[in-house]
Amino acid sequence: MLSVAEIMTREPYTLGPDNSLAEARQLMAEHHIRHIPVVSGEGSLIGLVSHRDLLAAADSTVLAEQRGVTATENYVAISSIMTSPVQTVDEQAGLRGTAMHLQKNKLGCLPVVREGRLVGIITDSDFVAIAISLMEQLEASEPDEFDFD
Repeated sequence: MLSVAEIMTREPYTLGPDNSLAEARQLMAEHHIRHIPVVSGEGSLIGLVSHRDLLAAADSTVLAEQRGVTATENYVAISSIMTSPVQTVDEQAGLRGTAMHLQKNKLGCLPVVREGRLVGIITDSDFVAIAISLMEQLEASEPDEFDFD
């Protein structure tokens, strides 16, 4: 059985709860990622911020309430928009069950933990990559139906 540890991204980019929305947006853009685990100063997973969360916050009352005080994304902490508590998966969990959990719950990712500590992240894109690889292997093993030599 293949485990999450075999395909997860190790040591994902993280931010702290006091980092700003602007910092999260910049980290996502620079590294072409859509999810950022939020960790405490001790390294414990305390939340998750997605690209979708940032888009929603841009038009939400989180910023609207503070616009009158001349605050911008630079001053709004991601703790105000992060998802918490976060669904996680153990690094030894099976890939099939993890994929089914993502699909059933309409999740884009799951932070991966070992003894409660963040060790990686697995995303829906990781499963798309597996599907592509499997399709390529299947196509390579199929006989050429038009080769009559």
